[in-house]
Amino acid sequence: MASTTGPISPLPLSVHGIGKSFGNIGVLDDVSLNVEAGELVCLLGPSGCGKTTLLRIIAGLEKQDSGRLQLGQRDISKAHPQERDYGILFQSYALFPNLTVAQNIGYGLSTRSLLRSQIRQRVEQMLELVGLTAIADKYPGQLSGGQQQRVGLARALAPSPSMLLLDEPMSALDAKVREHLRHELRALQKQLGITTVMVTHDQDEAMVMADRIAVMNQGRIEQFDTPEAIYRYPATPFVANFIGQANWLDYQSVSDGQVHLGPISLQLHNVSAGGPGRLFCRPEALRVDHHAQAANSVAAQIKEKLFLGNRYRLTMELDQLQGQSLVADISADLMAAPLDAERVWLTFPAHSLQAFPGAGL
Repeated sequence: MASTTGPISPLPLSVHGIGKSFGNIGVLDDVSLNVEAGELVCLLGPSGCGKTTLLRIIAGLEKQDSGRLQLGQRDISKAHPQERDYGILFQSYALFPNLTVAQNIGYGLSTRSLLRSQIRQRVEQMLELVGLTAIADKYPGQLSGGQQQRVGLARALAPSPSMLLLDEPMSALDAKVREHLRHELRALQKQLGITTVMVTHDQDEAMVMADRIAVMNQGRIEQFDTPEAIYRYPATPFVANFIGQANWLDYQSVSDGQVHLGPISLQLHNVSAGGPGRLFCRPEALRVDHHAQAANSVAAQIKEKLFLGNRYRLTMELDQLQGQSLVADISADLMAAPLDAERVWLTFPAHSLQAFPGAGL
């Protein structure tokens, strides 16, 4: 939907205070984020969180009730979709079954004031870019899902847009193809340097592909940060629980740099005194030993051991907190001498613990 077919000139995107309701149902509530030029941002969240609606508002396919959008220096809040300078790839790819691969890619260029030779040259460039030159004359029905996705992507990029919008572009593919194409798509996005906003419900996809992730819940952005920061330092209990695996322990109070869980006290970093809440840690952060360590070691019993290829997942119950189970992920290499004893010591590294005062899930 760009106005030229020259090199891509990425522009930053600013979303300010977007609100949207359908009847009495609120879908987006004061959503704001800034996407830098050339950055890939993932909108991640469960079904119904508002991520697809936000993408459609950015595309101009839905109209916001409040707020504004800016692409570069231009306010596009009220601009028609064809005036917003983006390419878009939907979940279904929306290819024309009666057109060849080359004709599908060139379709968006045929309405422009371009010579046939210019269109042909651009289509050839796109075919080479996505590695489909050898099947230019085939029809969509003759292609695999991965090939169809590449055609849809090439068509979206052919007009050299300033921004690329991706709506669950790999959800229709099987796991192995999806894993391969996410790396391929990310490499292509970096090569072109195009500003990209992608909707996904797949947290692994977001972690692998995104420069930054906007984790959405009930129409709001709960955290907008790098994949590493979101995983290691979740801002809310929802983010901690939604991204990856999580362990939770209810605590009664925090004082003197320690959190108190009944008869157990654990040291934490950067914690303020306060009342009850929930303590969070990742399964891979926990250490399992035959003997107690210097600090933050608690006696536990192994209740279940699952082999997951490169690691074991241990389900344990703390001796001093009856009925409280935790999960620890241990490298398979470290389990060369199996932990067969019923009782072990579970160590909580202080830097891996995060307290959420008064928090519920």
